[in-house]
Amino acid sequence: MREIKIFSPATVANISCGFDILGLCLDTVGDEMVVREVAEKGVKITHIIGQELPFETKNNVAGVAALALLENIETSVGFEIEIYKNIKPGSGIGSSAASAAGAVFAINELLGRPFSANELISFAMQGEKLASGSAHADNVSPALLGGFTLVRSYEPLEVLKIDAPKELYVTIIHPQIELKTSASRAVLKNQVPLNKMVKQMGNFGGLISGLYTSNYDLISRSLHDEIIEPNRSVLIPEFNQVKKSALNAGALGAGISGSGPSIFALCRGKDIATKVGGVMSEIYDKTHIEYDIHVSKINQQGIRVLEENK
Repeated sequence: MREIKIFSPATVANISCGFDILGLCLDTVGDEMVVREVAEKGVKITHIIGQELPFETKNNVAGVAALALLENIETSVGFEIEIYKNIKPGSGIGSSAASAAGAVFAINELLGRPFSANELISFAMQGEKLASGSAHADNVSPALLGGFTLVRSYEPLEVLKIDAPKELYVTIIHPQIELKTSASRAVLKNQVPLNKMVKQMGNFGGLISGLYTSNYDLISRSLHDEIIEPNRSVLIPEFNQVKKSALNAGALGAGISGSGPSIFALCRGKDIATKVGGVMSEIYDKTHIEYDIHVSKINQQGIRVLEENK
């Protein structure tokens, strides 16, 4: 029996000024999955440990993504999927993306890699569509490609990978409350004033340039969201205080991770990232909300194989 065990990482989407098109890959937090080839065609979810999620293939993001892949290739075998969830659904750090991306990555490996990593993105997006109602690629792309990713176009799909500056770290505080992506999208406005769009595009271009040139000051000046954060931040307890304290502690910038409730801060160096985690903790220690802190370098590889039996 052929099988593979993988680590499927958490991700941060939007990164302040890149709503639905920018994402980055974390290194220290993620799910593990085991996928095995079986004689019976189709996809079955056999184990889910860590969270209560549906076992029905068409109601599970990993199952839906796997089916999307199999619809595009002729195969005489099927697959069983075990999911060991370390990323809580609704956390804002790509829980559904880890499952969806992990499933298609593992099946692709077992089939001999008929699809490129970029081609797998469109299959994984179908899992995201099930989770949030929108087939967005800003989480599944960094999970599959590693580093930072830019979705240049959705129709046709074109995703670019951007290698992260070597000293860049991410600090995440994850309040133990659930904020569904669908609910977080519901507070967004359909129209944006032109002056805000101009500022946002300037920040977006500055951030991309800063990443390519390792210009940390430019990255810092560009990590500002004119459009999404003002509407979503009211849904996250102590957001403004956490962001202010992170900046005062030396973070380059801070904002909402994906649709929230997690808050991210980009930092230059592990020492500053750790310090920022400390001040974030101090704020939440004063509340009655449990939380997790993650300090991570940028994962340049994305999903990685832990064990394989082929």
